[in-house]
Amino acid sequence: VDITFSRYCSGCFRICLASLVHPGDLDAKGKVLRVVTSAGKGLLLLGFLYMFICSLDILSSAFQLVGGKAAGDIFTEGSVLSNPLAGLVIGVLVTLLVQSSSTSSSIVVSMVSSGLLQVQMAVPVIMGTNIGTSVTNTLVAMTQAGDRNKFRRAFAGATVHDFFNWLSVLVFLPLEVASGYMYKLTKLLVDSFNIQGGEKTPELLHVITDPLTKAIIELDKSVISGIATGDPAARNKSLILKWCKTFTNVTLRNETVPGPENCTSPALCWCSQDLCYTLHNISETYNIQTCNHIFVNVDLSDLAIGLILLALSLLVLCSCLILIVKLLNSMLKGQVAMVIKKVLNTDFPFPFGWVTGYIAILVGAGMTFIVQSSSVFTSAITPLVGIGVISIERAYPLSLGANIGTTTTAILAAMAAPGDTLANALQIALIHFVFNVSGIILWYPIPFTRIPIRLAKALGDITAEYRWFAGVYIISCFFLLPLFVFGLSMAGWKVLVGVGVPIVALLIIVIVVNVLQARLPRCLPAVLHSWDFLPLWAHSLEPWDRVVAVVAAKCCCCCKCCQTGPEEEEEEEKGGGGHFLEMYDNPAMMNGVDWGEKREDKEDVLKATQL
Repeated sequence: VDITFSRYCSGCFRICLASLVHPGDLDAKGKVLRVVTSAGKGLLLLGFLYMFICSLDILSSAFQLVGGKAAGDIFTEGSVLSNPLAGLVIGVLVTLLVQSSSTSSSIVVSMVSSGLLQVQMAVPVIMGTNIGTSVTNTLVAMTQAGDRNKFRRAFAGATVHDFFNWLSVLVFLPLEVASGYMYKLTKLLVDSFNIQGGEKTPELLHVITDPLTKAIIELDKSVISGIATGDPAARNKSLILKWCKTFTNVTLRNETVPGPENCTSPALCWCSQDLCYTLHNISETYNIQTCNHIFVNVDLSDLAIGLILLALSLLVLCSCLILIVKLLNSMLKGQVAMVIKKVLNTDFPFPFGWVTGYIAILVGAGMTFIVQSSSVFTSAITPLVGIGVISIERAYPLSLGANIGTTTTAILAAMAAPGDTLANALQIALIHFVFNVSGIILWYPIPFTRIPIRLAKALGDITAEYRWFAGVYIISCFFLLPLFVFGLSMAGWKVLVGVGVPIVALLIIVIVVNVLQARLPRCLPAVLHSWDFLPLWAHSLEPWDRVVAVVAAKCCCCCKCCQTGPEEEEEEEKGGGGHFLEMYDNPAMMNGVDWGEKREDKEDVLKATQL
């Protein structure tokens, strides 16, 4: 390689100077200072992680304040839920509105328990909640858009969860509609076990986070369930919990009714000439103690408080995430980083290498059970994937384990239900569990079937080159596509089939042609060996990128993520698309781009010497 020596002289000199300062050469004061600094960084990291988890909890509360009642209204259309696609989309949209799959699942349980929704009709809704909950870590990955390398890995690590959920739904929703195997299997399980209602599920991590989150806001989640089940009184109630301690007294009283047909029973009814009297159980609730959160007596609407909390929680979440990444970069250097990467990403020796992924699934399930939220766990590992500590091949089984962990929590919660609703609540939770286990069996054991990893890597490469496409992906997959399908479902089966089938057929043809172009081009006509016969905008993002660049230059000139500065353009021209920014932050992570070409790996080594 023809390289001018003077270009790397200063970098080599710095490396030589750094090598002279060995930890063993430090005096006692230097060693104590290093230990104190490391301990302080560790405490700061725990503090920022705590604030990050609390901000996710507050973010969920904010979304419920902004869109919780709308989510309840969506569920009131019971006739629409008879359409499996509509039920799937409703599950996605409601989970997006409340940012909590457990909340949307509890609404489904309430509707099933009250007889408004059959268990079979609830299966697509449960699948939709699985998709909706995966948007949180995808949004978290957007905070690393300033660095192409980090963004490539972080977005791929986040969207591998999305692709798993979407592909599982594409396979198992038609299978469930045709055979009902999940419903039948869970029905057999529920009927075969004589399960009694238990205690409330342990909250574990909430014991630590609740003192802070409950000091900021507390919600009455029964309001959303009440709206979904048709309770008219719930529509006028505020979601903000005002009374944290109440007492309900039930008394038997005489009441006047219009006629004998309105009596509780013939034995408890007596009539005079004009009036009839009967005995009724009257429940009276007495407010004992108000809550202590800061919004308990604030004279603002739920929407206004929700928007305030939404802005503040997003600010805290992004700030904590940036600081966590910076701290990790400063702590994970040199040999420490290499050891951690080897421990997390290395498989067991032959012939037990296959066991490693399944252990990662168990770890993901256990950690999710501890934090009581798959969104929190997957969002926490997203920055680690971004800086290269965790590879996407290891993040994939961890995300699958998170899916299992969140269902085990739901099963424990269902077992705490009253006796009259226990069977339905437990069956819905088991359906969620069976769905995720079926997806793992389909998309993980055989390496060839790990399609979500390949799709996520491809999307990571695209979004690293065209960072605006990440926003297009999120808006399209989680908002526009569900709303489009919901609109077609509302129009009826004829419209849904007439519009949906041609679109699905076209997508299948495009996928098949792409696969044949890459593997068996000789099977295709000459014109289909590439997509060059189409206009450039129809098969390339380059023209769209120029449009976005023009719009960005006019509308958001101050945003570094929206436009590429001259220095970055020069860096991209020299280094092949800016793949070396990571090296300046953490040289030990230069192998973090697991799916980079060999050319990029060689150039990374050369770039490392420049430091």
